[in-house]
Amino acid sequence: MSQAVLSELAPTGVLRAAINMGNFLLVTGRTPSGDPDGVSPDMARAIADKLGVPVKYVPFERPSGLADAAGTNVWDIGLIGAEPARAEKIAFTAAYVEIEATYLVPPGSPLQSIADVDRAGIRIGVTSGSAYDLWLDRNIRHATLVRSNASRSAWQQFTEDKLEAYAGLRPGLLSDVQKLPGSRILDGQFTAVQQAIGTSKANTAGAAFLRSFVEEAKASGFVASLIAKHHVKGLAVAPPG
Repeated sequence: MSQAVLSELAPTGVLRAAINMGNFLLVTGRTPSGDPDGVSPDMARAIADKLGVPVKYVPFERPSGLADAAGTNVWDIGLIGAEPARAEKIAFTAAYVEIEATYLVPPGSPLQSIADVDRAGIRIGVTSGSAYDLWLDRNIRHATLVRSNASRSAWQQFTEDKLEAYAGLRPGLLSDVQKLPGSRILDGQFTAVQQAIGTSKANTAGAAFLRSFVEEAKASGFVASLIAKHHVKGLAVAPPG
């Protein structure tokens, strides 16, 4: 392990790994000691083991908070969806897992396909700051995005305000559709959220190390083993970078 990599990724002698606690597929619980548990924390621990240093988890309730803390010396690596807006401050690896994002529509909705949603007069409920919110913000041309605020969930906003569509990760929507009889999940996807590992753009040696680690973890079957270990449905190993 080169000194440059260690000094960039563990300048305090510990790998400070930022974890998005809001992703229920990647963080499935907590360990007996109270640390985050799941695919994402296990990836961070494996990186720390490779570096030969302890791991310290830095939890964030929302991905937007994690991304906003980039470059503030709060974390050394961040496990988060790779998005162009975030890449302005974060050097990302290729994705290690992908999560399909699509829409749920209410009972009686005339919307039948993904393409039907981006039309004038359609309001899409979405969790503010999520990776798929960032994608929708760049790509939706005619529909209106209705973002939830801190005191009100996107689901609550969708149901109470009778919005025409609700954007989310397919595994979560499979649960949500049970709560609203007659609602439907549209076939296909509008994007696949690319879950990656990032570090400060200044960490060139560290970023190269992380890119290599992720590709090896996918090719060796390690990422697949973590998905199996935590019994996660709706999570797929990303293709080679």
